Amino acid sequence: MNFDFETILTLTTLMAGLVWLVDAVFFSRKRRPRSPVPDATDAGKPEKKRREPIIVEYSKSFFPVLLIVLLLRSFVVEPFHIPSSSMVPTLLVGDFILVNKFDYGLRLPVLHTKILGIGEPHRGDVMVFRFPPDPKVDYIKRVIGLPGDRIVYRNKTLYINGVQVPDRVLGAYDGPDQLGAVLRQEQLGKVTHDIVTIPGVESREGAWTVPAGEYFVMGDNRDNSFDSRYWGFVPQKDLVGRAFFIWMNWDAFRNSALWHRVGDVIH
Repeated sequence: MNFDFETILTLTTLMAGLVWLVDAVFFSRKRRPRSPVPDATDAGKPEKKRREPIIVEYSKSFFPVLLIVLLLRSFVVEPFHIPSSSMVPTLLVGDFILVNKFDYGLRLPVLHTKILGIGEPHRGDVMVFRFPPDPKVDYIKRVIGLPGDRIVYRNKTLYINGVQVPDRVLGAYDGPDQLGAVLRQEQLGKVTHDIVTIPGVESREGAWTVPAGEYFVMGDNRDNSFDSRYWGFVPQKDLVGRAFFIWMNWDAFRNSALWHRVGDVIH
């Protein structure tokens, strides 16, 4: 079961704002103290203002906070948690990351309709997107192919538009995940990043042409990533944002944190 925090946050914010608005327009005046009546028993004493209903108090208190969180999360930055090793060595299980929400254009929460075009994904970006076969699930991979590109992956080697992507072996991978793998450095345009491959382990190979308005993505853990090689391309409408920062690391399985990763910039 997927917890749709975005929808819950949006609906909660709308409800709190609506309660506050309806109360301000129709009911708040009735609770205001009236001027004292000269011939009343307690002449000269103004009537006390009646207390606001508890739902109104909570709505007025939480609406500004909810609205700020919704705006920041929808249009500026959103936190994500890395649950798998498909992006090793760039991202490890237990990394908590921040995702830039405006690099690829501003979108309405829940509806995900683009309302302002700002930029497009670049080759080499670490991108968060809604998984095309199940948009309720968020995925994170690296952008390999742009619209119109011809992608070939064979013998653990990547080719883009007929040109082999430069990479070199750095040695054995000694990180906490995928022990025994080989650490390699790859150059995707202006982006230099590390990947891992596992000798003797086969993964999906083939050739793909990226359609207009879509993107081809792969995990940096090339032999242990469920990516575009298996399920296809990422359409524009499913883009979420660009991952750029690790703000925390905590792996529940190991019950420990890798503190040296906190503050790392994602390349």
